[in-house]
Amino acid sequence: MATCIWIADTAAAGPEPPGRYTGGVQDLTAAFHLLFSGDPGMLGIVAVSLRVSLSAVALGAVLGLPLGAVLAVARFPGRRGVVVALNALMGLPPVLVGLLVYLLLSRAGPLGAWGLLFTPGAMILAQTILITPILAALSRQALEGLWEEYAETLASFGAGPLRAVPTLLWDGRFALLTVLLAGFGRAAAEVGAVMIVGGNIDGYTRVMTTAIALETSKGDLPLAIGLGLVLMTIVLAVNALAQWLRDVAQRRMG
Repeated sequence: MATCIWIADTAAAGPEPPGRYTGGVQDLTAAFHLLFSGDPGMLGIVAVSLRVSLSAVALGAVLGLPLGAVLAVARFPGRRGVVVALNALMGLPPVLVGLLVYLLLSRAGPLGAWGLLFTPGAMILAQTILITPILAALSRQALEGLWEEYAETLASFGAGPLRAVPTLLWDGRFALLTVLLAGFGRAAAEVGAVMIVGGNIDGYTRVMTTAIALETSKGDLPLAIGLGLVLMTIVLAVNALAQWLRDVAQRRMG
């Protein structure tokens, strides 16, 4: 009886919607076809993703690396609290950042006159806010050891802690490159904040992560799979490059 009811319900449901995933290798084959045929839509999405993430990393480096270096060398009341706060901000929820940036850039917000909402600029701002604490915290950890090693030598040349910051940034450049790569990986994988402030506009603010979410919900799995493969390749390449830079830095430092 239960079997009859199940068959009747299945027949009444009608044919499966065309967008529903049915398995098989067709979607994967189509995804590879999109990859190797140089599909303009896919290349445009990848280009927007790289432009936004690389811009955010550049801005985050300008803000975060000097801050991390200062925290590595300076000793002042409340420093420990600043370090703890910075470490906590490494786990800042992306959707919260997206909401804050949205409120800032909306028409009623203090920066609404700039007209940045639902533009790549808003996405860059959101990603910069997300990764700056990460870059600052990781660079502080990387440079503290260098400061302990060079502090007496630099002091003998009359260089105080703040004057030593440029030297530490230069000598720790290999370690800081790995920090920047970690920041890029975090930015490239972001979806929540950029969805809120970018609007996922086709050909303008659509990036790989938001496109994967959208195309999966639409049932266009070949494009979603293709973009997923590109994103995974980028993440793996970034991690491989970071590991190689760590090995180079260790060999040079002995």
